[in-house]
Amino acid sequence: MKNKIILCTSNVIGKGDENLGETIVETFFTLLKQKEALPHSVFLMNSGVLLATDRSLASVHLQELTEKGVNVLACSTCVEHYQVADALVAGEVSTMGHFIELATAFEVITL
Repeated sequence: MKNKIILCTSNVIGKGDENLGETIVETFFTLLKQKEALPHSVFLMNSGVLLATDRSLASVHLQELTEKGVNVLACSTCVEHYQVADALVAGEVSTMGHFIELATAFEVITL
């Protein structure tokens, strides 16, 4: 996983029941943080930036991933759009240019 970037483009996984999608994304990060081999980065775009806020239970897991050395990055344009700069509790704000650099160097897995 060290050569991979996890791209989250939504605050849920899948289409359909949104509550189920929130549960699934939290479960994903719960299990991911328990792995020995972790991704290089998690990049959050669009409503995915909400995962790094105090509104999401996934933010706890993203904080733990950060503590384990995983870069958790939130798209600056998306953070501004959703007006959540003050609510971010995990990771840091980044740019689309940085994502392009990462995507050039690492394999991207989109959730």
